[in-house]
Amino acid sequence: MKFRKKPIVIEAVQLTRSNWGEVCEFAGVGGLNDGRPAWSYSGVPGEPPEPGDDLWLLIPALEGLLIASEGDWIIRGVAGELYPCKPDIFEATYEPVEDSHE
Repeated sequence: MKFRKKPIVIEAVQLTRSNWGEVCEFAGVGGLNDGRPAWSYSGVPGEPPEPGDDLWLLIPALEGLLIASEGDWIIRGVAGELYPCKPDIFEATYEPVEDSHE
């Protein structure tokens, strides 16, 4: 048997250095400590990322804590669950929709 994914609208935000606060608010985790991203990685957790350092965020998912890396999309699913998604998979699976509430 073959199946087609039902068309649903999801909320998602991409993890970047410039939108850390938005991502943390969306996922309800992380945040800023003295203006620096919490739960980031630059060799020492909690320290601000330097150019070239990895940036990640722990996401509370149904499976436990999952790691979202810089560039990953964090998706809120139909039941309110969160999960990270790699950019190439996200682009192959989702497309933007107009928000009728704007």
